[in-house]
Order: sequence, then structure tokens, then C-alpha cells
Amino acid sequence: MSISQPDADALAASMLKTVGDALPVSQCTIFAYEFDARPRTVSAADHRGGRFLRDVAERYATHFYALDGNRAIIGRAPRAQARDALVLHQQRSEEIENEAYRAACYAQPNVSDRLSLLMRPVDSVWLSINLYRDSAYGSFAAGELEYVESVAHLFAHAAKSHYALNGQHQQGPAAAMLARVRRACPQLTPRELDVLRGTLEGASAVEIAARMGVKPASVVTYQKRAYARLGISSQRQLFALCMQQERA
Repeated sequence: MSISQPDADALAASMLKTVGDALPVSQCTIFAYEFDARPRTVSAADHRGGRFLRDVAERYATHFYALDGNRAIIGRAPRAQARDALVLHQQRSEEIENEAYRAACYAQPNVSDRLSLLMRPVDSVWLSINLYRDSAYGSFAAGELEYVESVAHLFAHAAKSHYALNGQHQQGPAAAMLARVRRACPQLTPRELDVLRGTLEGASAVEIAARMGVKPASVVTYQKRAYARLGISSQRQLFALCMQQERA
């Protein structure tokens, strides 16, 4: 039922309630990692309500996602990995070396531990379902991990269905064009892809900089580097590249 609701956060709230009946879990987020660009918050739920968790998720996506253990797993995953494969990853607060990341995403929201369920619904896209433990309860224990594993396939099926119904079509033609650019040049970095995505969406350098948390001059630099990798020199050539028919 939560998949069909217009409220995007209903799915995370439903998962939080399902797990919360058995385990002390305070927050749940679902992120989409699309085409190696910075993640997008698909759904988020917090026992405290309000926009607090959405704001934390935005800081994570803007500044810290490259430091996440989830990102390392996604980056190492073989391209031929089965789409129905599920990966359960645990990341405790004390395991995070970067102080700013630990402060913004664990200390400030009072999180001591996180369990993530990772899956790949389509090529070049990963979803992560993240369950966060309040600091008062310490880390997830072995028996609690087993419980999460018992509902993993249910949660994964729900997340994939939600993404198919409410995620992919909302991305519009820019996401499809970005996927084509990424296939044409796998060497593009996540920052370069972020800039290209904004460019394809028609955003200005100032608007892209605000999304990424960098200066507009940095956006211009990333754009020039991306164009050089692609062998083009203008936005018009970028769109022309996206319109070219791909070789089989």
C-alpha cells in the first residue's frame, strides 16, 4: 500500500514500522545511486517527524556519499552481478574515519550504527535501504542482523517496485541521456557526472554549484574536464552526443 501512495516517504515509514516492532530502529532512508552520480533520496522516515532526516540525507548526498562504505561496495561490484543479489552492509559510527562525515550523519542525528540493504534493480542503478540505530541502543547484534535478513527480500521487492513506479519516470530524459554519456565514457568521475546531469537538466553553473555544495568556478572546471574526456567542447555537442544512435 505504501508503494502506491503519493507521499514518497510512506515506503520508508512502512519499513521503519515493520522493523521497529521487533528492533529499536529510529530512522530509515532509501537512496538511489544512479549512473555513478550523487545519490538521490527516494524515501525517508524518522520517529521524530519533520524534515530533519531529509536535511541529513541531503548533506550526506552533497558532501559525504563518496566516503560511505556502501559506495565502496557498489564501486567494486562486478557488472555481471545478478540483479536479484542482495548485500547487507553494517557501518558503525566508530568505523568512520572522516570526522565531518561522522559528525553530520551519525553524531548530530544521534546514530550509533547503520544497516544497509543494497540491490541493483536495473543496470547502472543501485538502491540502498538504510536502517539507523539510536545511540542509546548501541550496535546491531547478531540476532538482530538475522531478523533484518529475514525481511530483506520483502523490503528489496518493495523498494524495486517503488523505484519502477515512482522513481525512474520522474528522472525524465536527462537521466537517460546521462546513462548514455556514462556508457560512452566510463572514465567520467562522480563529480563530472553530477555536473553533466545538471547541464542536461538545463541548470546554470550557479544552480549546479548549490546542489553540489561547491563554487560555480568548480562546476565550470568539472564541466571542462568532462567535455575533454568526451571529446567535445560545448553544451550543444553534449546534447548531440546524447542523440547519437548507440552501436549494438
